[in-house]
Amino acid sequence: MAKGYLAIILHAHLPYVRHPEHEYFLEEKWFYEAVTETYIPLLRTCEKLAEDGVGFRLTVNLSPTLISMFNDDLLRSRYVRQLERMLELADREVHRTRHQPEFHNTALMYRDLFSGVHHLFTEKYRRNLVEAFKKLQDAGMLEIITTGATHGYFPLLGKQREIINAQVVVAVELYERSFGRRPAGFWLPECGYKPGDDLILKK
Repeated sequence: MAKGYLAIILHAHLPYVRHPEHEYFLEEKWFYEAVTETYIPLLRTCEKLAEDGVGFRLTVNLSPTLISMFNDDLLRSRYVRQLERMLELADREVHRTRHQPEFHNTALMYRDLFSGVHHLFTEKYRRNLVEAFKKLQDAGMLEIITTGATHGYFPLLGKQREIINAQVVVAVELYERSFGRRPAGFWLPECGYKPGDDLILKK
């Protein structure tokens, strides 16, 4: 008899940041850093487990704002540009620290990181991280769920239930367009719950 169950749920969310009116925008770097240091390494780890024959199941919540940024052509192009700039910097650091062993290994590590991520993003994933996550879900390794459209805290969104309903409907519609199915679960933003939210989610 089972004594209990363990569900590992990873919550992936970033606020929506997109500023075409600015050539460089500080907050967009949050997105680029997260893709480089979190989302692509997560995808690659899952793929390596599958390649090694390790059975695993994870639930990942991809927020609608994050999915929208993954799918945005401008942000994809700017991300490649950012990776190329970081690669140039890493190359300069490798050269600069060649006689400083205490720093040189770190410079080499970052050059390898940016080079590897650039290859994965542009060649393996063809700039489409949503499709990469979808393949893992279709293979039965990931279960991807959604959350509120703007990740707003439901208890503070007001007494008008239409606001909560809209957060759910927009999120589910984006999920269906992205993954070709309805989500099997819903992450309450910031784990905030108000009585009656369950009835909206049930629909």
